[in-house]
Parts: sequence; structure tokens; C-alpha cells
Amino acid sequence: MPIRPFIPLRSHDVEWPTLIVLAGCYGAYGVVTWAASGLGPVVSVVLLAVILALHSSLQHEVIHGHPFGNKTGNALLVFPPIGLFVPYQRFRDTHLAHHRDSFLTDPYDDPESSYLDLLVLHRLPRSLQYLFRLNNTLFGRMLLGPVMGLSQFYYTDCKRILRREKGVIRAYIYHLLGLAMVIDWLGSFASMSVGMYILAAYLGMSILKIRTYLEHQANESAPGRTAVVNDRGPLAWLFLYNNFHSVHHLHPRLPWYRLSAFFDKHRAALLVRNEHYFYASYTEVFRRYLWCEKDSVAHPLWSFHNRTLPVDMTGDNVHETKP
Repeated sequence: MPIRPFIPLRSHDVEWPTLIVLAGCYGAYGVVTWAASGLGPVVSVVLLAVILALHSSLQHEVIHGHPFGNKTGNALLVFPPIGLFVPYQRFRDTHLAHHRDSFLTDPYDDPESSYLDLLVLHRLPRSLQYLFRLNNTLFGRMLLGPVMGLSQFYYTDCKRILRREKGVIRAYIYHLLGLAMVIDWLGSFASMSVGMYILAAYLGMSILKIRTYLEHQANESAPGRTAVVNDRGPLAWLFLYNNFHSVHHLHPRLPWYRLSAFFDKHRAALLVRNEHYFYASYTEVFRRYLWCEKDSVAHPLWSFHNRTLPVDMTGDNVHETKP
């Protein structure tokens, strides 16, 4: 069966399932932060971490044109940076750059690649090389992935700000304004301490690392770089079924609540297309990779010999490093 095309939203269309989940997410956020003292520190932090992970999944939906056909209206829905760490506009820009499938997993041209240039890896101190190897296990990715990823992300963005890139500066100004709203809520209405909130935000990112851990692998074929995790459980719902990631990269505008059905309908063709980069469930992912590295830290197929200028491990100014 051929894989049919997908028709994006028109300007007057509304995706009600996404709006309902978004309303529920903000409602749960308000209740948990307000009632944190009664819930206790452990329960409130865990619940908030789950809510913040869901909010990030909803931001991802908005980036790809949901739930309205209007870009500004969509962005306003997820403007409050309740996840604290990443400005929405920077998330949007880097993620859309990631969707250039011909560059997927490239340690320089894919902003979301977890691979390093072999030459860069060998120049790192042994202790840092060990941390990158630990980060290549699922346990390490959940424990260290958020801080390692954010460190590289902020380092790159700081250099962009120093170069006075207006889009990046504007993104952080909006982010700071949004953070002021979050801080005002915490100070005026919530019973959760700032420390507990920051811990919950970090744990929320750790949960998201389960999804992103093996979404992509190095492969000569671009379609073969993107995975399918055929899971329909709580994690799949929390990730808004983006575990059917090969489907998402094929049709980025396909809404989350249609991804699993699309995979079921076109399963054979999709698995041929992505060269059977497939896992039956997140249980299988945990069993295979919780303590084991999924692959090498250095990109196994990428060669640095065509580079003519020195580069840093963040991949900043990637277009300046190519001949």
C-alpha cells in the first residue's frame, strides 16, 4: 500500500483534541503548584515533572502548526515557559532546522544530534569523554542529558547573542518576560518552593530524554535514521505519540492523535522506508539500553577530513566550517 500524502490545516481549522489536552495541562499545572504543600514534596515534584514533559510535547505540536492554522495564535498557547529552561522560539528554530532530514545526526548541521565529531571527541579530557559515554546509556541520558544538552545549547546561544543575532536576542527577551509570569504565579498563588519547581523542571526534561534517546541513528540513508517505537502506553501518550517518529518526519504536520493509526495503516511500507529501525515498546528500550550504550559517541559515518576550519563541539557557525 503506498504511503498517502497528508493535507495540512487550513487557516480556519481547529484541532480540538490538542486544545483539550492543552487546557488539561494548564489546569493540572495550576492545581499541582497551588496544592503542592498538601500533596507533599515527592508527589508534587513527580506530578509537575510529568505535566512539564507534556507541555513540551504540546510545544512540539505547536511548532508543527497545531492546533490552529494560525502561527501566532498557536505560539500564544504555549508562550508561558513553565518548563523554565528553553525559550520557545529557540526550541522552534532549532527543531525546524533538525527537520532537514538530509542532515539528520550530522554533528554540526543537525542541532539535535547526540553525536560528536571523532576529532573533537579525541581532543576532550578523558573525564569528559567518559561523561559522553555515560550519556549514551539511557540511565546516563536521563541523569546527565538535560545538563549536558543545556550547557551546549546555552554556550552556542551566548555566542550568537554576543554576535548580536536579533532573533536569538528577541527569543530570550520574550523568555524572560514569560519567566516573570511564572515567578509571579509561584510567589502569589503556588505553594511550591522554587527549588522544588526547578527539580521538577529538570525531571521533566529527563522524562523527555527517554523519547529522544534513540529517535535517530547514523545511517547512509536519510529515512533509515529515524525510529519507530510501537508503544501505546502512558509514555507514548505523554510524548503525544511522537514515538512514531519516522511517521512524524515523513509528515510533520500530521497531528499527534493520528500518528499511531497512520503507522498501523502503512506499517509495512514505513518499516521498509526506515530500514526496520523499530522497537516494540519502551519496555524493550529500557531493557536493552538502560545500562548499555546504544552506539558510539563519535558519528560512525561522518568524516572530518573535508573540514577546512577549526570547529568547536557545539557545532556553532556550522556553515562557516565547510569549504
